[in-house]
Formats: sequence, structure tokens, C-alpha cells
Amino acid sequence: MNSSLPLVAVALPAVAAVPILATGQRRPNLREAWTFLAALGTLAVVAALVPGVLAGTRYVTDLGEFAAGVGFVLRVDPFGALFALLASALWLVTSLYSVGYVRGLDEHAQTRYFAAFAVSVASALGVAFAGNLLTLFVCYELLTLATYPLVVHAETDAARAAGRVYLGYTLAGGVAVLGGLVVVYVAAGTLAFVPGGVAALAADPALARAAFALLAVGFGVKTAVVPLHGWLPTAMVAPTPVSGLLHAVAVVKSGAFGLGRVTMYLLGPDAMHELGLSAPLAVAAAGTMLFAGVVALRQTTLKRALAYSTVSQLSYIALGFALAGPGAAFGALLHIPAHALMKITLFFVAGVVAVETGVTEVAGLVGIARRLPATMTAFAVGAAGLAGFPLVAGFVSKFHLVVGGVAAAGLPVAAVYLAAGALKLLLFWPMLSAAFFPDGGAIHGESDADGAVWERRSPFREAPPALLVPVLAVAVGAVVLGVVPDALPLWDLADATVAEVFGS
Repeated sequence: MNSSLPLVAVALPAVAAVPILATGQRRPNLREAWTFLAALGTLAVVAALVPGVLAGTRYVTDLGEFAAGVGFVLRVDPFGALFALLASALWLVTSLYSVGYVRGLDEHAQTRYFAAFAVSVASALGVAFAGNLLTLFVCYELLTLATYPLVVHAETDAARAAGRVYLGYTLAGGVAVLGGLVVVYVAAGTLAFVPGGVAALAADPALARAAFALLAVGFGVKTAVVPLHGWLPTAMVAPTPVSGLLHAVAVVKSGAFGLGRVTMYLLGPDAMHELGLSAPLAVAAAGTMLFAGVVALRQTTLKRALAYSTVSQLSYIALGFALAGPGAAFGALLHIPAHALMKITLFFVAGVVAVETGVTEVAGLVGIARRLPATMTAFAVGAAGLAGFPLVAGFVSKFHLVVGGVAAAGLPVAAVYLAAGALKLLLFWPMLSAAFFPDGGAIHGESDADGAVWERRSPFREAPPALLVPVLAVAVGAVVLGVVPDALPLWDLADATVAEVFGS
């Protein structure tokens, strides 16, 4: 169905950047009102598309020929709708959190921050709704450029250095995607996404393998597959809301989303197996899961520990797509929203702890649940989900990943997933044990309290609502997806994607 709604969804956050910038620092309430209006409007438009998509309608905005006979096309299918619904919903939650965070720390350049955030979300929605590989490439690169001001927001030497690393990795990945795009066009004469794969591409094995190698590297950068992961821990110098949404949802998930498009809509499951492309991506993903899980254990800074956990968790998704089976793909699709909700919970908590107490090191968490009981309970929920405990979203997605992985490639896949889950338990249990069950009450810290033990009799003094409400909201969302996973349309969209690609 020809429709302007996909374009409206992408344009709303981009257009909102104009009044955000025009309002400026002198009228912060009005500036942030524009952010909330755009976030609500974007979520409403994306949500309005979901029932039709589930009923079989594909909404298309064709903006005409872009290059070499290839159009700039936005097209909403179940896979894109899943990513877009997640990104737009979490933008609204993160906007509220951002207000509390930047005001709590009296951050500079707040207007630039909110404007760049809006453009970043617009780029992520463009990735989600891209109707062909060229449109995806353009939006993928715009996402890199839009997020750069957020990575270097602090404007310190460390932030600028992190920004250079970020651009170096992600722009190089974009060049690889461009190379793969050219090879696909030469081999198949089209860049369209076709459920189950483009038959003409698979017909030339040499070109198909070359295209896959380039695209896997290009999208593997933002998926942080080892050794392409170095930018992500470095980028943790960004403000915590940026780490939360962009490095747990928009940026990293755009890479995983791109891998899903390649494996399910360009090459297709049959070609992945017949051309021997499944195994190398699966090995790289499995190695990343275990390597990053081990490295995370050695981190002393909370956000860097969470960053390496993200590197590991992203490859859960990459491995599910690499196996190219319906069960594994379904698990990978479920893990996209599951990981996003759980990881953004943890990043939000890290931000609350930093704003309220000054703690940024893992050692500073000792006894801190006595100071921030609700906040640290949310942290426990997110951590339990990432370790695969029942009643949280991570258990459901990992259950399907394990079962689908065994069906596709046998028991070694289950061993890798379970070993990676054990590493998450080794990472988070000492943090939770120290936070909730300190060995003894010593001193009561306030600002710059790294390494402090929080006094047993210290009064509960939770974060203000602008920080606490978003934390609890995403934690509750993770529980809902763990208890009644099919209560939200994310489940149905994942199911519809598998049915479209695999026919079952």
C-alpha cells in the first residue's frame, strides 16, 4: 500500500530538531516539550502501522529514483516494524530520563544534546523502514554522523579521542557496506529486500560470498563482533542516556538489524547453508559471546563492564541469525527487544547512581541498595534477565535461541549460550551481592563515593521521579516480556517475520 506514514514516522524526529534548536538553552521547558511531542507523535505513527503490518499490509513510501535506477524507498514489514516500535517507545522513556539526568548533572550544551538525539532516532527509524539496501546504507551512515555529537558531548580530550575511534570504526564499516552493496547490485541487478533471499544473488556463488563478507563486516562493526568491537567500550564516555538508548538500542541494534536483513532478506536461509556462509558468522559470534563475557569480568568501571556485556549479548542475536533456522531466528528477533529493555535498565541505573551518589566504579556499589533500594531492585531485574533467569525477558528469548540453535546446529550451540549465560552470572552476582548484602556498615558517602560502603542506617533517598520513573518503567517492561511475552505486539511481529522468511 502506498502510504506517507513511513515517511512521517522518520521525518517527525528529524523535523523536531529544528524547534529544539530554535528554542535554545534559554527556554529549556519549551525545548523539552518539543522533544516529548515528537516522541509521542513518532510512537503513535509507528504503533498505527503495526496492526496493518500484522494483517499482511506493507506500507510503502517511494521517493523516486536515487541512484542507478534504485529508488529511495521506505517499506514497513514485520521486521522493520519490530525495530521501529522498540526504538520509538524507548525514545519516549529516554527523553524523560534525559531531562532528569542533564539537569541533575547540570550538563552543558543541552540543546545540542536533545537535537542530536532526535536526529539519531530519525536515522534509526530510517534503518528500520529501509525498503532496499541502498536506503539502508544511507540511513546507516546518517546514524553514525548524528550520534557523533552525542559521543563527544563532554568535549574533553577523552571524549574527542573516543569520537575519533567511533568514527574510524563505524565509517570504515560503512565503506564495507557500500562495497557489499555494489557487489549485490552487480550480481543480482537489484538491491530490494526479498523474504527468503534474492535468488539471482545466490546464483553466483563467488559474488554472493564476496557480498556477504563485505556486508557481514560492515554491519558487524555496529554489532560489535570481535575484533570489530573496540569502539563500543570506548564510547562509554558519552552521557549515560546516550549509552542507554544509542548503545543498547539504536546504534548497536542497527548493526544486528542489518545482519538480519542480509541473512534473511538478501541471501536467505537456503543460500546461507548451501554457500557455507552460516558457519563463519556463527563462529565469530560464538567467540565474541565468550571473549567479551570474560573481558567484562575484569572491568572496574560500571559502564565499561556493561559495555562488554553488550558486546557479548549482541552476538546472541548475530548467532541466531547466522544459524539461519526458524527457531534460532525467532529467538534472535525476541532478543532484540529483550536485550534492549534489560540493558537500558542497567545503563539507566548506572546514571542514577552517578547523579545521586557520584559512584562510577563497581567497588562503589557496596551497600548502595540501602541508599537507592528501588533503583537497585531494577538493576537486579535487568541483571537477572541478562543471565537468563525466568520471569524476565532474557529467559524467553534465550530459551528460543537455545532450542532453535540446537535444532539448527546441534548441542554445541547450547553449550555456547549456556557458558555465556554463566559468565553473565559471574559478572552481575558479585555486584548485586555487594549492593544488597554488604559485609558491614562503615562510612556513608555522598559525592565522589567510589569505594564507599553505605551505612546500614542511612535514610532511603531515591532519585527524583524524572530519573526513577523511566528506570522502573523499562524494568517492568522486561518483566512483562518475561511473564507474558505475547502480550505485546513485539512477539507477533517476530512471529510474522519468521513466517514471512521461512514460510512457517
